[in-house]
Amino acid sequence: MASAPHLSLPLAASSSQFSKPQVYCKLVQFAALPASCRIGKISFYGSEISAAGVHFSGSRLSSLANNRRRRFHEEDGSRRNKLKKVGVWRAAAGESNRESWDFGRFVNTLLFFNGPPSLQKFVASVVQAMTGRTEQADVEQANRKKKQEEEEVVLVVGATGGVGKRVVDELRKRGYRTRALVRSLEKAKQLLSSEVEIVTADITQAATLLPEYFAGVKKVVHAASVTVGPKEGDTADRQKYYQGIKFYDPEIKGDSPETVEYKGMRNLIEKLKKRLGTKEGRSLFALSSPTGIPTGPAWGALDDVVMGGVSSSSLQIDRTGGEQGVPTGVFKGTVSTANNGGFASIRCKNFEPVEDLSAYEGLELRVKGDGHRFKFIVRTSTDWDAVGYTCGFNTTKGEWQTIRLPFSSFVPVFRARTVKDAAPFNTANIASLQILYSKFESDGELNPKFEAGPFELPISSIKTYLKEPVTPRIVHVSSAGVTRPDRPGLDLTKQPPAVRMNKELGYILTFKLKGEDLVRESGIPYTIVRPCALTEEPAGAELIFEQGDNITGKISRQEIARICVAALESPAACDKTFEVKSTVPFSQPFTIDLENPPPAQDYVPFFSQLKTGITGKEALEKTEAAVV
Repeated sequence: MASAPHLSLPLAASSSQFSKPQVYCKLVQFAALPASCRIGKISFYGSEISAAGVHFSGSRLSSLANNRRRRFHEEDGSRRNKLKKVGVWRAAAGESNRESWDFGRFVNTLLFFNGPPSLQKFVASVVQAMTGRTEQADVEQANRKKKQEEEEVVLVVGATGGVGKRVVDELRKRGYRTRALVRSLEKAKQLLSSEVEIVTADITQAATLLPEYFAGVKKVVHAASVTVGPKEGDTADRQKYYQGIKFYDPEIKGDSPETVEYKGMRNLIEKLKKRLGTKEGRSLFALSSPTGIPTGPAWGALDDVVMGGVSSSSLQIDRTGGEQGVPTGVFKGTVSTANNGGFASIRCKNFEPVEDLSAYEGLELRVKGDGHRFKFIVRTSTDWDAVGYTCGFNTTKGEWQTIRLPFSSFVPVFRARTVKDAAPFNTANIASLQILYSKFESDGELNPKFEAGPFELPISSIKTYLKEPVTPRIVHVSSAGVTRPDRPGLDLTKQPPAVRMNKELGYILTFKLKGEDLVRESGIPYTIVRPCALTEEPAGAELIFEQGDNITGKISRQEIARICVAALESPAACDKTFEVKSTVPFSQPFTIDLENPPPAQDYVPFFSQLKTGITGKEALEKTEAAVV
């Protein structure tokens, strides 16, 4: 039977109570490396390291260790000078600020966060720690990825339709990076600019909606719809469809309304929900009531025992300690400066899979302060000992507070030292979270609110939040009349053909309404536009915006495209459902002077007069609605 790979490290002491310098220097920062280190399988001797076919010895190892030791003493000397000023460092006065180090707790900490050890990773970590080398290729790759993600992409679904292709044009005019999701690549190349990114998929087939199609997508205009055409057929350029005035005897062409309007929307929302974000935010830590069982990955203590200190902490559950007597988590413990320590923290195990929080502005904590200043650390690497992105926050003693930490305020730090050449903070790859109470801020600066001794921070929730003011993340083009087929007392003779023929057309309006409901229920900030009969007339007519699903009339496809793009930019359009038509009657064609076109509409006043929560469904239990 083959023997296990051998790992050796220099060690001068055999006692379980090592001194800080011995641990730090002799073990080459062993305490801070990813402990792929099951103690029973590690031996120490001489002045060499060997494992898994990698071997260091002699002058090379000595040089690496001396460089690392020198950097440690330089940094530690600077810290000692600052600590002397506040009376924390007492060695110069002859006091022994040293206590027994709990090596067993150190090992338990490593095993809790790291799982089964890997000797290869351990050796790689030793080399990196001793040389202080940053993988430049990894940083450059992360920089490129971050830059791509920061460039906002608007996805247009149904981009070859009458409204969709105009939405693409409007977005390009306004400088948006636009991606078109279409079923036919050939048709898209004929209708759309060569500058538009095109991806082919069918929303009715979830497997075709590949993750890379949504990379960088921050907003969506959904203009896909079931195909309706004349039974006797249409012209090659679909003149009967596009004219929008005369309603030819229609039928459904291709997939059913249930498949396209409802199931297709459900598939799309499933892909978009994490990418676009929700108004209530993504919950990363919460406790169920009344059991107090926390959500997400397990949390464990990560205290200065990993650096030879004796501070201790834990995350405890208080089933009645939260607001209104609900359960809350409590980060509590005791911080000691003995053995040059001075921090306690709790950290969650890695998210599996990692969390994509790129849709959000930052993190929101609900805590009850104790007057101290804490640090929140986010890691984008699943490795044990990696760069963390850190932001400090103050608390008010005895008060429940909502604390928001914008991602833009996080700085890259490695063991309380700023990392100037670190990769940018990739919020699409969140691996773990950590809350820390420490005597240090960063770069040797002291925490102005630090006090050695006990501390306590109740935490009821950690979640994300959206940038304010919140604007719609998805604009959905639906149809006027979606609530009318089942409305009691409605005179169908006064309604558009689609309302009268809802059943014959596969319950087209019924499933459009169900698709709308999926958007409203998703939590994604939205706007739902319900145009009346669509025409090929130019934009520019006077408009009427209404709610309650009562109006009939006509409106230009170009106008609807402009309304969709304007809604993406307007907080006033957020979470609104409305119908829209022009004031021009069916019997009167609308034309404009191409050499002197009307000025562009300002839609914000229309959006501002609308109310949230009105869909027309509330009228289903009422008597006949008025038709305007």
